Amino acid sequence: MLNRTDSPARHSIQHISLIAPEQIDFENGLKVFVFHAPEQELIKAEFVFQNVFTEPENPIVHTCLSHMMKEGTTTRTSAQIAEEIDFYGGYLMPEYSFDQSSLTLYTLQKHLSAVLPVVHDVLNNATIPEVELQTYIRNNKQTLQISLQKNDYVARRLFYNKLYSDTRYGITPTLASYEALNSASLLALYKKQIQPQNCTLFLSGNITPHVLREVQVFFDQQWSNKDDLIISSAPHFQEFVPQMIVEERPEALQSAIRIGTRSVNRQDADYPALQFVNTLFGGYFGSRLMRNIREDKGYTYSIGSAFASLKHSGFFTIATEVGVASTKATLLEIEKEMNILRESKPSEQEVDLVKNYMLGAMLGSLESIFSHADKFKSVYFYGMNLDYFARYNQTIQEMTAETVQHFASKLFDYDTLLKIVVGKMN
Repeated sequence: MLNRTDSPARHSIQHISLIAPEQIDFENGLKVFVFHAPEQELIKAEFVFQNVFTEPENPIVHTCLSHMMKEGTTTRTSAQIAEEIDFYGGYLMPEYSFDQSSLTLYTLQKHLSAVLPVVHDVLNNATIPEVELQTYIRNNKQTLQISLQKNDYVARRLFYNKLYSDTRYGITPTLASYEALNSASLLALYKKQIQPQNCTLFLSGNITPHVLREVQVFFDQQWSNKDDLIISSAPHFQEFVPQMIVEERPEALQSAIRIGTRSVNRQDADYPALQFVNTLFGGYFGSRLMRNIREDKGYTYSIGSAFASLKHSGFFTIATEVGVASTKATLLEIEKEMNILRESKPSEQEVDLVKNYMLGAMLGSLESIFSHADKFKSVYFYGMNLDYFARYNQTIQEMTAETVQHFASKLFDYDTLLKIVVGKMN
């Protein structure tokens, strides 16, 4: 009989197995990665396009194009597209990020034949209808006007712009940029960007030979390149200047705080170790920032730090909102926590706790074949493969109190960080 007074035995996580995809290259240039899961009837087909930039860079058009593609084609209205997908219980979702845009289809395998023509139509015959475009512009202008009243939104805009100035990573939407959108420029971008030679397709689920043949008919034999392939060059970043920016808002009850700097991305050998230090510092609920500033001082409900990896850069950021009376004290506590981690080693117990948290989070993030595809995708666009995760796990397992302090001294220098406060600086 199970003795419930005894704690379960603990086992360290030694190896995490990831599913490698099958690669198929179509004649039109489309790269296809297939993640087989015969027991999974749901199919996910994610078409990922590299964002194409011209000078001057304007990421607002990519965001808009991503949304507008399924708002009408030469043969279907936006309502017809939605109805055909909904009728078969499918879901068609556009997404946009700094470096890529995507269109993702979720559908049951038995309905794939019915919905693939719709996806093919969206990727080949989008018209960017003027009525829907004006609705998009009007809705986003209203949303922007509301968002600009929120301190955390304004702080985030300032953070990106001061970090990356007028590049694809630093430009944020304005009322004027929405008003400047027009269908002609969006269709020109659609022609350059939405074509097979600029696309990678991630297929996950019960991908049988029959499914692959159907995909090949629509997205190889019936999908041609429309324009020359443009590979956008890396953005030119101005020299980063650490500074303190305070945007006073007399009526504010809370101050939004953003702190950070440019950093390395996933391609850098130190990235896993820096992720470890960040997690210990502010990357999970039991982090030092949460324990001090939320639980001990009570200045905020939540505070966190993160590393973000971009194709041509990366950044470290701390974000929180605090009562205006605690703004200056919060900044002092953040600086104090950085200095403590730079100047003294953490306990081995704390290091082990973070190891278990990070490796457990990695295991927990692999609950389905879709998760395995996401893991592969997260390294593929950096020119890496699944070997990255073996190195990542080894680095996490080998972290010690000494290495934490070593990397903390490289990462944390409060005087070299960008600091933004929107609210009140008491």
